[in-house]
Amino acid sequence: MAAIIMDGKTLGLKIRERVKEKVLTLKEKGIIPCLAVVLVGENPASVSYVNSKEKALAEAGMESRDLRLPESTTEDQLLSIISDLNKDKNVHGILVQSPVPNHIDEEKIIFSIAPEKDVDCFHPLSVGNMVLDREGFLPCTPHGVLLLLREYNIPVSGANVVIIGRSNIVGKPLANLLIRREYNATVTLCHTGTKDIAHHTLQADILIVAAGKPEFVKSNMIKEGSVVIDVGINRVPDSSAKKGYRVCGDVDPEVSEKAAFFTPVPGGVGPMTIALLLQNVAEAAAAIMTVKK
Repeated sequence: MAAIIMDGKTLGLKIRERVKEKVLTLKEKGIIPCLAVVLVGENPASVSYVNSKEKALAEAGMESRDLRLPESTTEDQLLSIISDLNKDKNVHGILVQSPVPNHIDEEKIIFSIAPEKDVDCFHPLSVGNMVLDREGFLPCTPHGVLLLLREYNIPVSGANVVIIGRSNIVGKPLANLLIRREYNATVTLCHTGTKDIAHHTLQADILIVAAGKPEFVKSNMIKEGSVVIDVGINRVPDSSAKKGYRVCGDVDPEVSEKAAFFTPVPGGVGPMTIALLLQNVAEAAAAIMTVKK
């Protein structure tokens, strides 16, 4: 029996509609939520991501401060630009598209963003608030995974959750969120140093894959009836495709024949990430309004 497809596109659109309503309310009070999107260089994938984010901002009625910088931009120049954005009261969120060129220290750039404008939740203060379950932004992709689980009424409390991938963007924050009392999951975090990953994935009630390896997880690696969430997005060369490549996740689509629930790529976690970025920007704008009061 084929899996139920977890439709992130539809849920993402619902979230975006709610954000649109919040933006209208803020505009009535004289505040237009604004995200500064900084792109250094012309990495094709990064350009595509930035374009989609800016389109989503416009559709939500928000403003975007589009800063596209040449590859030759120095670290000091970028830090100066971020400093100016930190001080700009009309900018509520700052996003520096990753990766930055090799001559720039990405960690230093992330640390320079004012925490109240860190809508990606990458700054150490933002991460600390998340780990300690304090008020603050939640990272967009992990939050999207949690909302998909809730939307499909998937029991998380007491579940064995296996995450493949320990990145600061997905794996680590997701593990920290899932062990909160409100989720109460038992989490195993697998990575490149894990011996016999299949031993762990076969025990997973919920398997979340963010490995960065095209179609890495095969159907013989999952338990019958499990929930499989594919966070990966990869471009694989394909001469038969119009663009010369096809997009796929970190999970072989055949897994959907064995799993109970499955996220497609594209159309699963990706749309949730964009929707929750918009939500964070709106919340940042609303928070500044609260401070002004």
